[in-house]
Amino acid sequence: MIPTLILFGLVFGRWWRLSLIAAALGWPVLLAADDVMSVGPGLLGASGLAIANAGVGVLIHQGILRMMRVLRTEQDR
Repeated sequence: MIPTLILFGLVFGRWWRLSLIAAALGWPVLLAADDVMSVGPGLLGASGLAIANAGVGVLIHQGILRMMRVLRTEQDR
């Protein structure tokens, strides 16, 4: 599921705060709903991993946005 969360961050990286919150809440809820993990302290760790993985995608997305802005600015000069 790590690639899924990275892809989630890549797609929704423009709204990075909302993306990280959604990953932090959505992933543990999904794990608990599918009976992969029981409700307990382990879900807090799963939430942290979800933030880290989605954060990688968000960082890539934000890096591409900044690169595009720099190229657009240089082109306008």
